[in-house]
Amino acid sequence: MAALSPPRPPPPPPSSLISPLLFFARISGLGVAFLVVSWALNFKSSFLPQSTSQEDLIYAVLHPLLMVIGFILISGEAILVHKWLPGSRSLKKSVHLSLQGVALASGVFGIWTKFHGNDGVLANFYSLHSWMGLICIALFGAQWLIGFMSFWHRGEIRSTRMKVLPWHIFFGLYTYGLAVATAETGLLEKLTFLQTMRNVSRRSPESMVVNGLGLGLAFLSGIVILAAVSPMYDNLQRKLVYSSDQIKNLMS
Repeated sequence: MAALSPPRPPPPPPSSLISPLLFFARISGLGVAFLVVSWALNFKSSFLPQSTSQEDLIYAVLHPLLMVIGFILISGEAILVHKWLPGSRSLKKSVHLSLQGVALASGVFGIWTKFHGNDGVLANFYSLHSWMGLICIALFGAQWLIGFMSFWHRGEIRSTRMKVLPWHIFFGLYTYGLAVATAETGLLEKLTFLQTMRNVSRRSPESMVVNGLGLGLAFLSGIVILAAVSPMYDNLQRKLVYSSDQIKNLMS
């Protein structure tokens, strides 16, 4: 007869690693938001040096704001929802899906701003930055659609959903990393243009802001990805307890 397993202890608090990561993610996110807003508002003439149209200037300034704050920062926050939001799994998934929907809408509108102009639809889509941006939005949209269908169709076989989940996580983190890499290529492209065509000094305030923004995005993405892949201590502890109980029952 199998021996009765001892009562399981109450689940311990979340891993001590998660809370500092969430704190630094929020701080670095605020820093990135501050830098991109400062760049867009304080150096507006750099975005459209050859145009005097106020409408063109608004669209040009909206592009970095939407792609960095609306797309990268909000999608990063959506990735971290499962690590900090209390409540049921269904609540976490619904908030995650909603935030990713906002990020997708911001990304689509941010790319649409580059279609606006008198040079034609494809005038701004010739560089590595633009190609990566289109691929990133396409992958993000497909990822969100799969998540939406999975959320509203919960009758699938559990084994099938468990097989799809690792791929969903992988492509989610890959797309987020691709979005940051795309932003970095855009910053490099813009700064190179300013320094060669506009004779902006390498040590000018604008160069420092753009370089700081690039470093901030790199730092933020590392924290978000690390927090996303770090296991919660309570879930890990429960798995260890369950495995220990199963071994004791088999040996009894």
